[in-house]
This record gives sequence, structure tokens and C-alpha cells, in this order.
Amino acid sequence: MFIPGNEVAKNLEGVNEEQIQPAGVDLTVDAIWEMDSSGELDFSNKSRKIPKGRELDFESPIHLNPGGYLVRYGEKISIPKDCVGMVLPRSSLMRMGATLVSALWDPGYTGRGKGLLIITNPHGIDLHPNARIGQMTFFRGDAKGTYEGSYQNEE
Repeated sequence: MFIPGNEVAKNLEGVNEEQIQPAGVDLTVDAIWEMDSSGELDFSNKSRKIPKGRELDFESPIHLNPGGYLVRYGEKISIPKDCVGMVLPRSSLMRMGATLVSALWDPGYTGRGKGLLIITNPHGIDLHPNARIGQMTFFRGDAKGTYEGSYQNEE
């Protein structure tokens, strides 16, 4: 069962009334990185290597060409222990030829979080600081345990 947006908002810092939607809360983009190296992933995470990327100047609107970009959300999010979180792209983002990819957010995770902005529009898109790009929604469940990974409390 999904949790209504006004309830989701109670678990996010830095949200205003305009961001609250019937089934979730709009997330804004706070920072953008362009990938500048390869990554590495294995079963145990012993060899895991996350590219640092090159942070783009985002003080004013920016034009992003087709490709993939790491984005950080402007809101600090705390997933309740009886929920999982999912971020979906806003339909306006998809209608301009871009989408947002996110992994499942485990119960107990707290942090600002990141997503992968993928632009397929051959002309690119223009993105303004604090643009609403995704929507966080919670689903209540019966999870056993909480998130204890290396991304806990990420900024």
C-alpha cells in the first residue's frame, strides 16, 4: 500500500507545500555530476568502485546534452522502518525526453540520496536549480531489518 504524500512529507527535510502530491513528494535536484571514469561492481562489494564524477556548475540553468548524469536530491529523506521508498520521474521530465533511474530505498535509510538522470532527447534539456525532477513515494511493508550500508547519512 502506498503512503499519501502528506505522510511521506513528514519524513523529508526541506519540503514545501508545492512539492506534496497525492501519492508522494516531488524531489528537487541540488547538484549534478558528469561521469568521468569507469565503475566496478562485484558480489561482495570488496572491489566496488563508484566514479566520483565531475560536479557541474549549477548556480543557474544548465543545458545537459544526451547522456547519463548523477544527480543529488535537495531534500534529506528518512525511510520509516516499516516502509520502502521508490523515486519515479516526474511526467514532465519524461515528456521532454529524459528519465530518472533510482534503486529501491531500504527501510531505515537516511540521507539526501542520488539518482541517475538519463537524457535521450537528441537536443538535450535545460535544467534549472531546484527543478522538481522526481517523486518519492513510500510503500508500507513487513521488512525484516533496516539499512546499514555505506550510503547511510550521505550528503
